[in-house]
Amino acid sequence: MPFTVVRFNLVDPHATPRSLSDRYRAALEMAAYADDRGVDTVQTEEHHGVADNWLPSPFAFAGAVFGATRRITVTVSAIIGPLHDPLRLAEEIAVLDLLSRGRLVTVAGIGYRPEEYAAHGVDWGRRGKLQDLLLETLLKAWSGEPFSYEGRTVRVTPRPYTEPHPLLLVGGSSKAAARRAARLGLPFFPSAHLPELEAYYTRLCAEYGTEGWTMMPAESTPLLHLSEDPDRTWGLYGEHFLHEARTYASWQSKDIRSAVRSAATTVAELRAEGVYRVVTPDECVALGAESLVLHPLCGGMPVDEAWRSLHLLAENVLPRLKEWRVLLIPATP
Repeated sequence: MPFTVVRFNLVDPHATPRSLSDRYRAALEMAAYADDRGVDTVQTEEHHGVADNWLPSPFAFAGAVFGATRRITVTVSAIIGPLHDPLRLAEEIAVLDLLSRGRLVTVAGIGYRPEEYAAHGVDWGRRGKLQDLLLETLLKAWSGEPFSYEGRTVRVTPRPYTEPHPLLLVGGSSKAAARRAARLGLPFFPSAHLPELEAYYTRLCAEYGTEGWTMMPAESTPLLHLSEDPDRTWGLYGEHFLHEARTYASWQSKDIRSAVRSAATTVAELRAEGVYRVVTPDECVALGAESLVLHPLCGGMPVDEAWRSLHLLAENVLPRLKEWRVLLIPATP
């Protein structure tokens, strides 16, 4: 059965504070519904100063999701590591890990928007060193033992729930990110399907004597929306998909690799490209993908339409995938 993801970044280019509050509340209700129906993870992310209200505070959102759910994980993919105070972040993640009993997955990247660094008064040129400091500090802090930090001895409490520490992955598409992960013995989360970079990371783990693993996206990882009538959905809501695709593309440079990068400038181009896909339940079942990423509130999608997409996944796709999984398990002799 594929690994199932429901993604929320809470984008809404036309939001008022009241309507954005309604969208946040709807996302929590959707997370609770997804939890009850067996979805594997809620995925969220961090961006700052975006005019369309892209979520800037993924850990606050994760905490709310944990309060509304029982078993589903929350994958924060990714935080912009150098923008966080290391000691404060160690405390926040530890508290969330305790509250959720180990259901938080954090991917730490360094970002790719200099304006986010400028807005937070962080030196873009020091991002690599700041990321090293962050990751090293988190690992020391979660041990519960005193350690030296910026010339003073500190101790971070509480200890996390997860042993030896909450699940922390290093994200990125560069050799520097792979080296950082291998040196620290942390899992590596490439931002796209990059087999050569994965092999480089594996080789470095052997050289450093660390044990690592990767969580690499498949070669094709479309963002999905479910509909009984894809033509109608593209006609009514295509601009929502296009808004997000163009916003995200505007942040990319030639050096950035992303699993969901789009070059489309029109709805028709976006549909033909296949990065964002509207599929029927039958088409979704037939994808045969390793993972299914549903993006119900994409680009300011109306909440009612988002619910229709999520209901189709839970009621018309997941039960059939579970049946197929049972049929594929060999009988015990």
